Amino acid sequence: MFKGILIEKDEAGYRAAVKDIDDSQLPEGDVTVRVDYSSLNYKDGLAITGKGPVVRKFPMVPGIDIAGTVEASDNPAYKAGDRVLLNGWGVGETHWGGLARKARLKGDWLVPLPSAFTARQAVAIGTAGYTAMLCVLALERQGVKPGDGEIVVTGAAGGVGSVAIAVLKRLGYTVVAVSGRPAEADYLKQLGAAEVIDRSIFSAPGKPLGKERWAGAVDVVGSHTLANICATTQYRGVVTACGLAGGMDFPSSVAPFILRGVTLVGIDSVMCPRAERLVAWERLGRDLDVDKLAMITHEVSLAEAIPMAAQLIEGKVRGRVVVDVNR
Repeated sequence: MFKGILIEKDEAGYRAAVKDIDDSQLPEGDVTVRVDYSSLNYKDGLAITGKGPVVRKFPMVPGIDIAGTVEASDNPAYKAGDRVLLNGWGVGETHWGGLARKARLKGDWLVPLPSAFTARQAVAIGTAGYTAMLCVLALERQGVKPGDGEIVVTGAAGGVGSVAIAVLKRLGYTVVAVSGRPAEADYLKQLGAAEVIDRSIFSAPGKPLGKERWAGAVDVVGSHTLANICATTQYRGVVTACGLAGGMDFPSSVAPFILRGVTLVGIDSVMCPRAERLVAWERLGRDLDVDKLAMITHEVSLAEAIPMAAQLIEGKVRGRVVVDVNR
């Protein structure tokens, strides 16, 4: 038996609770992992609260991030004692995830725990930080250089935004943070933001084109915010889109793309090929100041993760939430 958060849905309704789970209930997979840490991402918040149709089958253990130690393996790439990491691949949605003390997974989903990080640090970065790094890599691939102009980061006080700011600053970019939480301005500037602006500037319907400002962008919000970012991006600037905190719609026009040559790059972290994951984690080891993780992160227990999920969805959580599943 092991403890984990179990999401159930039946005649009694939708609910999430810490339960004792029998090993025989674990799903199919060729690697069994003793989980050290998981985390709370926006998707986990939706799953635990039931505020979004994230969970595809029930019962479900949420948790899209896992760091732990291989307990048993039928996969030749891993052996007992190996330290491993997982982000995405549908865990916590269609396959039991990391908010439990044990997980059974497909070895192809795992990557070795990067030597630059402890298990706790790797989960503090987690899917949010790895997604932020995918955005930075996309900006680089599209030729956006530090001297080209400002990079705007929306949802800046969240996990993706926090890591994106820290990485971009270390790489020499000038970062403008967008947040709806004015109290977090000092925090965002400590991470590396040169300026903090209120999200209300972007959240209402805007014009097809606005004054050119951004050389690049990391957007986690979508909807009017993404449309307004595109409309104010410089000629041949690059916008990376990786979230929908403000909505799945995109009420824009073709004007930024055909008149200014703006590039909109979609970032998917869930099914991202393994080779790209390894590059992203290698770059995080080089380009993220681990000392900033203490500022970005706070830790909760397995039981505390459930009420914390509601706060996360309400936009009341700063940075990253690490879950120690063993307390």
